[in-house]
Amino acid sequence: MADSPNCDLKSLSPLQLFERVTEQGEKVRALKAGKAPKDEIDAAVRMLLSLKQSYKTTTGQDYQAGLPPKDLILINNGTTKEEDEDLVDPWNVQTSNAKGVDYDKLIVRFGSSKIDTDLINRIERAIGQKPHHFLRRGIFFSHRDMDQILDAYENKKPFYLYTGRGPSSQAMHVGHLIPFLFTKWLQEVFDVPLVIQLTDDEKYLWKDMTVEKAYEYARENAKDIIACGFDINKTFIFSDLDYLGTSAGFYKNIVKVQKHVTFNQVKGIFGFTDSDCIGKISFPAIQAAPSFSSSFPQIFNGKENIQCLIPCAIDQDPYFRMTRDVAPRIGQPKPALLHSVFFPALQGAQTKMSASDPNSSIFLTDTPKQIKTKINKHAFSGGRDTIEEHRKYGGNCDVDVSFMYLTFFLEDDDRLEQLKQAYTSGELLTGELKKVLIETMQPLVAAHQERRKQVTDEIVKQFMTPRKLAFEF
Repeated sequence: MADSPNCDLKSLSPLQLFERVTEQGEKVRALKAGKAPKDEIDAAVRMLLSLKQSYKTTTGQDYQAGLPPKDLILINNGTTKEEDEDLVDPWNVQTSNAKGVDYDKLIVRFGSSKIDTDLINRIERAIGQKPHHFLRRGIFFSHRDMDQILDAYENKKPFYLYTGRGPSSQAMHVGHLIPFLFTKWLQEVFDVPLVIQLTDDEKYLWKDMTVEKAYEYARENAKDIIACGFDINKTFIFSDLDYLGTSAGFYKNIVKVQKHVTFNQVKGIFGFTDSDCIGKISFPAIQAAPSFSSSFPQIFNGKENIQCLIPCAIDQDPYFRMTRDVAPRIGQPKPALLHSVFFPALQGAQTKMSASDPNSSIFLTDTPKQIKTKINKHAFSGGRDTIEEHRKYGGNCDVDVSFMYLTFFLEDDDRLEQLKQAYTSGELLTGELKKVLIETMQPLVAAHQERRKQVTDEIVKQFMTPRKLAFEF
């Protein structure tokens, strides 16, 4: 006889149903190949048809072998990656294209939605001001359910922001500022609470460091985050190593997520293997938990139905595809997301930067001289081999790292367009473009360093103390 379902099909997630249909299909094929009794084959086929119907009812789409439901397209960690396909997961970013990752393909592969002109215009109407240049220039390029967040805002319903940082070193680089600068803008224009997760537990599990060192890095990174200018009355920063032990609501949500994600799922999504420690396998539930307002009862007065908006780099999306799959089954709203492109290494856009390579980026601790030397020596150029060729043919802004950095940090749209035209025409040389970047980055980093000096240990403690924020729920 065919196996009967070992649990109510209605309790299964779309991905679990997908896996059940796949397994049952393989069983039917095995029974037929082994010339099993007809009644046994018929029972297995009935089970397969029942599972396929349940899958269609749950997802609204027919089962297709090899195509998981849209909200949980799996990452294979590059193991079966085609040669020309970009590798993007929470720990690795690689592409053979000097222009960087093909983000249009990534949108299709991840099943997210492009941030188009209509959405940007709607954001502008909602907030009554010009959108951030990160939106206007496509630096934040993809989203999940941002339209729902705007619906909530326009109907005066609450939502909150959640972003984070994995503290892998004492010094952050300028690329780490991108989600925080954008999140700060979002918090100001929408006037909503913000929670910032420091995943020091994750870094201990993945890196060769002690628990004490991971926690120290978390507090040092918190100073750089605070120096971005967040409002202490509207922002809660927390270390997992600290907060997990003090918040029953946070831990309850972790356990709920853990119960609804199988080992096979987490292996498929994150590429874990049997030799990975159990801490890694269970960690995604910890990154998922801040997506639910009940993880912060002191902020939201115990309310569980407040939607979350997560600005993050696109490599973090696997965590939240998993979260969005689990959320309805534990009675929580799905988090919405805004995805940013990767900030390129100085050596080129084929990889994201590494905090362990001091020459891969400009660090927030760098001196003006170090910034100048790094840009002049290491910033990949889209210019020609000789001045004569450059004057004749012009430079390539699509691969020039100095120009890429300016798209992030030069806020003047007209000035950026002038530089692009001058460099593309050959009027502006590579050395001159690098000089513009140096003159942009030196005061930016120096101003950040001055603000960071004002962030005392006491201020860090205030930001990281669980407390009510300046909102009523």
